[in-house]
Amino acid sequence: MIDYVPQWLIEWHAQYPYVPKMLLAGVLVSSVCAVIGCFIILRRMAFLGDALAHSMLAGVVGGYLLMKLAFGAEASAPAMVVGSIIAGFLTVAMIGFISKTSRIKEDTAIGIMYTGIFAVGGLFASLFSKHIHLDLYHFVVGSVLVVSDAELWMMAGVAAFVLTMVILFFRHLTIASFDPVMAASLGIPVLALDYLLTACTALVVVSAVQIVGVVLVVGMLVTPAASAYLLCDRLSRMIWVSTIFGVASFVAGYGMSEVINVAPASAIIVVGTGVFLVVLIAAPRYGLVADWLRRRRAVPQQLVEDVLGCVLRAPGKKVSLATVLTHVEDRPEAVRRAVRSLARGGLLEVENGTVELTDDGRREAQRLLRAHRLWETYLEHAGAPHEKLHKEAHRLEHINAPEAIDYLDDMLGHPLRDPHGAEIPEDATLLAPGRQVKASLLREGRTATVADVQTAAEDTPLAPGIKITCGPRREGDAVWTVFLDDGREVLLDHAAADAVTVVLE
Repeated sequence: MIDYVPQWLIEWHAQYPYVPKMLLAGVLVSSVCAVIGCFIILRRMAFLGDALAHSMLAGVVGGYLLMKLAFGAEASAPAMVVGSIIAGFLTVAMIGFISKTSRIKEDTAIGIMYTGIFAVGGLFASLFSKHIHLDLYHFVVGSVLVVSDAELWMMAGVAAFVLTMVILFFRHLTIASFDPVMAASLGIPVLALDYLLTACTALVVVSAVQIVGVVLVVGMLVTPAASAYLLCDRLSRMIWVSTIFGVASFVAGYGMSEVINVAPASAIIVVGTGVFLVVLIAAPRYGLVADWLRRRRAVPQQLVEDVLGCVLRAPGKKVSLATVLTHVEDRPEAVRRAVRSLARGGLLEVENGTVELTDDGRREAQRLLRAHRLWETYLEHAGAPHEKLHKEAHRLEHINAPEAIDYLDDMLGHPLRDPHGAEIPEDATLLAPGRQVKASLLREGRTATVADVQTAAEDTPLAPGIKITCGPRREGDAVWTVFLDDGREVLLDHAAADAVTVVLE
């Protein structure tokens, strides 16, 4: 069989015997980090991953001391893995205890506990230095080039276990990551899944520390997943893309470290970070360039409303586009975009350089005009100078939610005209045939049937089933005149008009 292997490959393997094992370890760790990192990103646990990584020192030292002092043997990888997991769970438990039983928030508790437990590991490593023979330098910065057979088997076992858990509980993890309240309502054990995810994260951190060290392990967990998050809207696709990014960053980072003769761990994370920055800029939907183009193409609501108001106030049904460009205060290209947007939305008709409101557009423009004139009336009541009413109302008219404008109209007593004498339009949407409204909203000439009469209007001849016609307002528009079918006239003040509910004809 050896005769079929190229000579150059034999020579390369003889010169670099550690590379196949290193590549296998790197692919295993980077892929499993990328998978579990997707759930860490979605559940906003990135800082917790950092805490687990730093707490590992206490676990490794504890496992080493237990094997050395209790059994008189050098610590094995499984013992240090178990110690690391225990330290990880202790860290999570202390963070949860502090954040739930005190005023300290979770992010502060994480900062306190992971540094504290990391320091405990350093203290015991120093105190029992004659018993501990650990290469703490490589623990901090990683040692991808000297992965032992035991460590490789440990990484394979971790990868197999974590990927099996993700596959078995993928549906439950997905629901709990996006909506834990709904997951609990469906009977999914959210707390047990939290513990499972914490255990998987601790195992992944243990294996990743061998590659990039405790300082950079969060980059291996989070960066590929964050890059995939900017490109994908489905978790299943995000996991595959994250895995590709993770493995590619490892291979490219190791290759760069060989070329420029630097530490592999740093090069791996630098490549991963570079990939993230490229994706951040160029992602087709969530990238910075796409966001800039989207904002550049977006039409501000204020500009849309100004265009509608300009067309509504123009003499005649049609107005030239040049007139709109002249009267709307904005860049011509922005105004043209607003006109095109309104045309797509069915509010304007554009033909041969002229603009005309559609029926929907006229109703929307009337609604905005009503908001403007009501704001002018309010400002006059508030004592604003007459010469500033239009300018200030133009600024405030964009606060035009129906509930807010209806409240303003009622507070002002349903005025008929603004301070300049111009008629305030009715609420065309609310005053549609068949709708139930208060009688205070009726204008002269409106007909309706009384549906309900409340206490404030009980002393009037109005009763359910009576047809009425609204007459002109009196006493400065403060009194409503209502005519019955038999010709009788009924006068209602604001409170009484509000107390009568009618069905419009």
